[in-house]
Amino acid sequence: MAELWQFTRLIRSKNAGPFELTFDIMFKDRDGFEQVLESGALSVETIAQIYRTDHRHIRFFRIDKLLAVKITIPRRVFSGDLRDTDIYGGQFHSPLVRLPVNVRSVPQEQ
Repeated sequence: MAELWQFTRLIRSKNAGPFELTFDIMFKDRDGFEQVLESGALSVETIAQIYRTDHRHIRFFRIDKLLAVKITIPRRVFSGDLRDTDIYGGQFHSPLVRLPVNVRSVPQEQ
């Protein structure tokens, strides 16, 4: 079983205003992009489960020309709140890095 990071050049999160988080996932090549998306590992349902949010509040964009996926979810605690642990939203991507992906071939390390 592979992990999402093996197919990507970049996985990051950041605020999309004080009430939302956005995730950018940029892939190394078209084959990896297609394999991951066809596997179903990276989906609205997966994001809803990982981030414990209603799937109806998730915006999921597949950007084929850029070999990228952009996902936006509501923040559980708004940016700057006393309970906020990451005011910039830059650490919320970590569960995606090691996301298991069941694919036909795992990319070789370069």
